[in-house]
Amino acid sequence: MAWQRTQTHFLARPVASVWEVLRDPSRVPQWNRAVARLEPHEVPAAAGTELELAPAGKFIGPIHSATAPAATITRFDEGASIAWRQPQPGGHLLVDWSLREVPGGTELTQSVSVAGPASVVFAETAAKPIAAHFAENCARLYALAGGTPTQELRIVIAGGHGFLGSRAAADLYCRGHEVTILTRTVRPDSPYTQVLWDGKNQGPWSTKLYRAGRDTAVLNLAGELVDLPPTEANIARLRSSRVDSTRALVDASNAAPEPLAAFLQASTTAIFADAGERHLTEDSPLPTGTAALAQMTGVAKPWEEAAAGAHTKRLNILRTSLVFEQESPLVDRLSLLARVGLGGPVAGGEQWVSWIHLADWLRIVRAALGLEENLVLPSGIIHLAAPHPVRNSQMMAALRARVAPGPLRRFSLSTPAPVLAAGAVLLHTDPALGTAGRHVTSRVLADAGFEFAHPDFEAALGQILG
Repeated sequence: MAWQRTQTHFLARPVASVWEVLRDPSRVPQWNRAVARLEPHEVPAAAGTELELAPAGKFIGPIHSATAPAATITRFDEGASIAWRQPQPGGHLLVDWSLREVPGGTELTQSVSVAGPASVVFAETAAKPIAAHFAENCARLYALAGGTPTQELRIVIAGGHGFLGSRAAADLYCRGHEVTILTRTVRPDSPYTQVLWDGKNQGPWSTKLYRAGRDTAVLNLAGELVDLPPTEANIARLRSSRVDSTRALVDASNAAPEPLAAFLQASTTAIFADAGERHLTEDSPLPTGTAALAQMTGVAKPWEEAAAGAHTKRLNILRTSLVFEQESPLVDRLSLLARVGLGGPVAGGEQWVSWIHLADWLRIVRAALGLEENLVLPSGIIHLAAPHPVRNSQMMAALRARVAPGPLRRFSLSTPAPVLAAGAVLLHTDPALGTAGRHVTSRVLADAGFEFAHPDFEAALGQILG
């Protein structure tokens, strides 16, 4: 295939309940917003049934409807899977959904692919939109399949519309937890309860941290993206967006009549700034003086400190390393560099890169919430980082091997530090994001017996990129 994306998600519903929705193609627009219409020519649908496909969008939808031939169901295995194929000039778009019974519910696997000479175009206009937002789509599908909050723990997520927050919300929601998103902008198509807040002041949102007879946990991921030049104004802005929101949540927790079940406070392994060859765990001291970069330690340290005093039974500081998964801005950006011949080592390539696969990140979050059977994590700082960091040169070589065309897989332009600095000015970003390195692992997770599903970078990347 010229382009393919395969993803899997857990839903705490019986296979039969999920299949009842999947078996009717006309219901796809109810849970996948990239599809405006997928209407079968005959009901009930079966293998060979033609479908009228209309993608969402004011321009793409009408053009597609007027020019494209009908799609066809190529496989219809009752209670198990359905696949349909849309002809494209010289190729096709293929969408495949399959269900598997697992303990506690159903595993849904979605595979979307395109093939043919025009696959580059159709991947962008048809395949990627259908494959995108898979976790959130699964949350809608879960509700359509009869899913309701069945678990005692409620979770309030600040920053729930970001990359990590949206994945955590879907993961917890599809496991039967009530999820509430604190947001500055309510999204009309969100499957979760949304409550307005400004990330600074108390208001009606504060009461959401308590409900009589129910345990409530907070997952605080709020904060502006760090992809900014390290000016004094930008550093102050980054720090304020994190510290103010954390203090607001702490104050709200102290106004509640009972303590929270858990307060999970986001942080970053960048708190160690550029650590060179030091091997860092939760026991390692933070840098001081000039080694404590203002845009890293100077933002993350007060961010962590702001969580002190939360009215909670347990407090965890989640220092997250680089998170790799499909659709992540990080993977998209690095893959683009590799595809255009700029996937060589950055600033020499010797700096350490600490990383983690999203699936492992989600499981650690669940464990910190007390939701993982036979896995108990202590309160305090946890490093969310895989056990085997890689050099920047190794990371870029692995990416090239997966996504770069032809000879660029073995040979690609490196980015010397001066060129990176110049490029950072043009891109309005921070060159230290590419030059600073950290070898970070977790002593806490190792002591708790946590086993990573994705401990090796090249294998993890292969699972992500296929």
